[in-house]
Amino acid sequence: MSREVHVRFCEGLGVRFPRATRLVIFVKSDAAAHRVYASVERFLTLTLKLHVNHDKRSVCKTQVLEYVGYEFRGYGGPFRVSRKKLDAFKRSVSEIFRRNRGISMKKRFAEFRSYAIGWLGYFQLDQVKTTFSTLDKWLRRRVRACYSKQWRKPKTRRRNLMSFGLSYRDARPFAFSGKGAWRLAKTSGVQRALSNEYLNSEGLPESSRALATACILATNRPRSGPAC
Repeated sequence: MSREVHVRFCEGLGVRFPRATRLVIFVKSDAAAHRVYASVERFLTLTLKLHVNHDKRSVCKTQVLEYVGYEFRGYGGPFRVSRKKLDAFKRSVSEIFRRNRGISMKKRFAEFRSYAIGWLGYFQLDQVKTTFSTLDKWLRRRVRACYSKQWRKPKTRRRNLMSFGLSYRDARPFAFSGKGAWRLAKTSGVQRALSNEYLNSEGLPESSRALATACILATNRPRSGPAC
C-alpha cells in the first residue's frame, strides 16, 4: 500500500509508523491469515473508503515471503538477504571487476567500496552467519579472476606470480595452465600469490560482516552540533 494509505491505516489502528511504506502482518495459521486479511480489507474499504489493489496483496507462508529485500525462514526463524538481492549484488560487483574494462585495480577497489558500503549498510540486519562469509569467498575469487585475466599471456602470468613470492617451479604450472580465469582463481598457486592479506591491503574489505558492522557504528554515531 502507498505511504498515505499506510499512515491512515496505522492511525486507524492506533499505532504509528511514520516512515513505513509497506505492511506485513504475521499470524500462526493459514486460516488466521485469510481471516485477518478479510478483516483488514473491510477496514480499508468500509472505514477508510480506500480501494484495495488485489494484484499487490498476497497471503503466503514466510518461506516464500520477500519483504524490503529480506527473506524469512520458517515461523519465528531468522531473516536473511533475499536470493534476488544477492544475485543483483553479484551482477553489480561482476561489472565493477569486469576483466576487460581497462581501468586500474585501485579505481575498481574504490568503486567497489563505495557501492558495497551502501549495500551492506542496508542489509546489515541479516541474521544468517554464512551469508557474508560465503559472499567474502565469492568476492575474493572474482577479484583474483580479474587479476588473472589482466595478466593475459602465460609468461606475464608467470612473472607476476613470481613477483608475489612464488618460486619458478611453483608458478610455471599455473601460468601455463589451460584453465580460464575463473577456474584459475580457485587454484592454490593464485590464492597463495594473491593472498587474503594482499587483497585487504589493496582495498578489498577483510570481512563483509565487519564492514556491515562499521556501517552500523557510523549510522549510530552521535552527531555534534546544536540541539534542535
